[in-house]
Amino acid sequence: MKKDITIPEVKDVHVAVVQEEHIEYKTQDWNAYIINNTDKDLETVLIVSQGFSDKKMTPPMRHTISKLPARSYAKIEYLQEKVLELNNSFKITFFEENRMFDKTYLFRKNTINKRALQNLPLMQLKGILVK
Repeated sequence: MKKDITIPEVKDVHVAVVQEEHIEYKTQDWNAYIINNTDKDLETVLIVSQGFSDKKMTPPMRHTISKLPARSYAKIEYLQEKVLELNNSFKITFFEENRMFDKTYLFRKNTINKRALQNLPLMQLKGILVK
């Protein structure tokens, strides 16, 4: 029975963390984004994020994006500085042409920092990317 189930591979959908200036508070904040670098719209995007280590765990945060158009991106959430010291997991589930896709993206502890910045697809910004 299990051999009959095919789980499609997620390609060209990424999670990135970008450091941006918060205009109102004049601070540099880390924000997580989902990037749809495919030619197809993603529908009913469900995101569960959580920070964790051997001794600590944040409560899970749940987000929904009804439609993420092809070649676009959307902000998921703000990441507090203390959370960057933890492993940060983003479990993404979505539908593409009536097929369900699922993938977990993991930022290991202390990997979200200015030294790890790289060019991001579509965003014209630098950030940390998990494929």
